[in-house]
Amino acid sequence: MAKKGIARAARKELADVPQQLAALASMSVPDLAEKYLEVYGEPTRSRNRDYLKKRLAFRIQELAEGGLSTRAVARISELGDKLPERWRMRQVEETKPSAPPSPAPADVRAATADGRDARLPPPGTVLTRVFKGTQHRVTVREDGIEYEGQLHRSLSSVAKLITGTAWNGFSFFGLKSGGSKTVTP
Repeated sequence: MAKKGIARAARKELADVPQQLAALASMSVPDLAEKYLEVYGEPTRSRNRDYLKKRLAFRIQELAEGGLSTRAVARISELGDKLPERWRMRQVEETKPSAPPSPAPADVRAATADGRDARLPPPGTVLTRVFKGTQHRVTVREDGIEYEGQLHRSLSSVAKLITGTAWNGFSFFGLKSGGSKTVTP
């Protein structure tokens, strides 16, 4: 008798899935974010409605009908580095919560011992860029980037301030292309 009750509850939950999926279409972004917290157990940083709806629909179905089979998870593990990084990280967190995170590649957002971005030239370096006929000079400091007497967190924030649009600071100041825009005092 207890098995019938469990099976009935499972069928009811599965029957509820289409209603839950349909309800996602009429939810506001804050409602979707709240639902995301409910089903994933962690808050989302995204405010993209379509993205949240897709992620929630997947998770609702996964919870109701089960996730990947153990065979599929084993095969995915065999593929290793061919997996998207986010999926690998999520699997590591779920299977080994005490494992330390894997180190980032040395060429991507590497930091020096003092926490500075290693891609930046040494402190004291002055970078120049002419934009719309005006020469702009920034000085690399230990604790950030100085521009017009104010300290900024990154080259990108200075580039955005100068242009009014989002720029990669390393590209804007010619550090990515190998072009020399640096002048040291």
